[in-house]
Amino acid sequence: MTNHQERGVGTSHAKIILIGEHSVVYGQPAIALPLKDIKTKATLTTQADGQTITSRYFQGKINELPDSMAGVGKLIAELTKHFAAEDDSFELTIESDIPAERGMGSSAATAVAITRAFFDYYRTDLSRKELLKWADVEEQITHRSPSGLDAATVSSDSPLWFIKGQAGSQFSLQLDATMVIADTGIQGATKEAINAVKQRLHDQPESTNQLIEHLGQLATITKSILANNEVMKLGTVLNAAQNDLGTLGVSDASLDHLIDAANQNGALGAKLTGGGRGGCMFAITHTAMGGRKLAAALTNAGAKATWIQPLGGEQA
Repeated sequence: MTNHQERGVGTSHAKIILIGEHSVVYGQPAIALPLKDIKTKATLTTQADGQTITSRYFQGKINELPDSMAGVGKLIAELTKHFAAEDDSFELTIESDIPAERGMGSSAATAVAITRAFFDYYRTDLSRKELLKWADVEEQITHRSPSGLDAATVSSDSPLWFIKGQAGSQFSLQLDATMVIADTGIQGATKEAINAVKQRLHDQPESTNQLIEHLGQLATITKSILANNEVMKLGTVLNAAQNDLGTLGVSDASLDHLIDAANQNGALGAKLTGGGRGGCMFAITHTAMGGRKLAAALTNAGAKATWIQPLGGEQA
């Protein structure tokens, strides 16, 4: 049996892509924000016999995990092997506030929390680079060709400027604005959306490449907007990005409905976030009070859940 403590804990949190969905897959930059109030926690506890898991999706033996949790199963198997812990008996408990399939990094947050819990349990140091490598084991199965953006952001305390294949760079955010995130209540269809962009790239390469490059340019502009606290400009850029994403075919009626509702109720700008085809959208307003009013308007328009995130200074 490997040397370990009685209990290991790992935490992470949700994320939201501010700008750069889909274009990030093709080498363009993206900006993502950690949502530190929306948390995931994994706890590894020694037990008398066997290896079990308790989560909102499945409770039982780890070797009986359903196909829908294949990524988690692979990660646990690799971590167990890494720590020569095949014969150790433990229970893994996963608690998460992050809604699944909503573009908020649920699977990456789970992978990061599990990895941190194992390294804590087996009293082993874990570098950020190693953490992201481990999280990718799960993400490769869940998201096929992940950019790495989700894992990088759900394990970060600061906003990230991200380009696929490079380490994300953290930067500080001082924006006099409030973000309101709203859930359509429909599971995002990331794979279908990614395939739709691929197909469009095949059928209409020139116009599709232009859209992808324009989204990259908008991300670059956004970085300077965030540094200079230009809230009105940010609203304009977010609307332009949503227009591009709509043209790429990754928005849908449920998202468009909430985005229209936001724009009719005082939002400075609004767009989908994550893979699209369902999932979440967000809008920005100048003030916290404006955010609360907007959240109420989005709920009235059919949003299944809303979250309010201040964007001034460090993420609350």
